[in-house]
Amino acid sequence: MRRFLLYVHTGRRAALRAMLTVLEELRRRGVRAVVVDEQVDEILSLPEDQAPPRLLTFLTNGGVDVLDAVSAADAVELGIVLGGDGTILRALEAVREADIPVHGVNLGHVGFLAESEVEDLSITVARLLDGDYEIEKRSTLDIAVLDEHDEQIGHHWALNEASLEKADRQKMINVAIEIDGRPVSSFGADGVLLSTPTGSTAYAFSAGGPVIWPEVDAMMLIPLAAHALFARPLVLGRSSEIAVEMTMDNREDAILTLDGRRGEDIVAGMRIEARLSEHSVRLVRLAPTPFADRLVEKFQLPVVGWRGRGPRTR
Repeated sequence: MRRFLLYVHTGRRAALRAMLTVLEELRRRGVRAVVVDEQVDEILSLPEDQAPPRLLTFLTNGGVDVLDAVSAADAVELGIVLGGDGTILRALEAVREADIPVHGVNLGHVGFLAESEVEDLSITVARLLDGDYEIEKRSTLDIAVLDEHDEQIGHHWALNEASLEKADRQKMINVAIEIDGRPVSSFGADGVLLSTPTGSTAYAFSAGGPVIWPEVDAMMLIPLAAHALFARPLVLGRSSEIAVEMTMDNREDAILTLDGRRGEDIVAGMRIEARLSEHSVRLVRLAPTPFADRLVEKFQLPVVGWRGRGPRTR
C-alpha cells in the first residue's frame, strides 16, 4: 500500500482542518497516511475545541500509521507539510536522511518554500497522488564545529542559514574570517551569517544580503553589524570553504543557530567550517513558476510601467 507522510503546524486550527481534509482524500484514494508520533501527542494534548473531532478519531482509531520520525520517513514515498516555512524546515529535519521529497501547503505568511495554497488543497493532493509534479533540489550547508585544538566536536546541516551571534545583546564578538584556507578579515560584530540561496530570502534578506536564485550553486557570508570598513556580503561557489573563528581575545560567548531552530554554544578559540553539502533536499513543485514571479508575489513588488519585450522578428 502507498504511504504519504503528513506533517502539520499543530498550533494552528487552519492547519488541523487542512490535515483532516488531506486524511479524508488519502483514505478515499486508498493511500495510507503516516504521522510522526510526537505530532500525534501534540494534537491529542490540545484543548478540546482546537482540533476537529473527526481528526481526533482518525488519530486514535487506527486511521493513520503513527511512527517515530525515522521510521515514518523510511516508510513513505512523499511528505505533505501543512504550515509555513518553519513547519517545512522541521519536516525536512525529520525526513532528510531518508531523502524523500516534500511538498508544502502554505498556511503561514511570506513563505518561499511552500508552494500550494490551502484553498486548492483537494486538487493539490490529487496531483501529488497521480505523480503530476516535478522535483526541485535545494542546496544545503554542511557545518563542522571545531574546538580550540581543532578537534571536531559538532556536525550540522542547514537549508536556510547558520548564524553565529553574540550571546549577550549588550556585547560584541570578535571573529576572524577565512576563505579557502586564507585569512580575509577580522572584526568585531553582532555576528556572522552563512546562507544558501534558499536562505537568501530569509534571515539573509533582512541582514542586507543579495537575493540569489535557488538554482545557483553558491553560498554566502554576511557580517552582522560589523565594526569594519570591509563588511560586505561575500558570495562563494561550491569549491570554496568558509571558516569563522572566535578569536582568543573574546570575553563573551556566542551561539551557533541552524535554520533558527537548533543551537550550540561557541566560545573563544572555537572554529566553524562551512561548505556546500553533497546532500540536497527535494521539494515537490506542481508548477514551474519563475522565481522572479515568486519574488513579486511574496514581497508585493511594484511592476507598474513594465512593458515587456514584444514578439521577436528576424
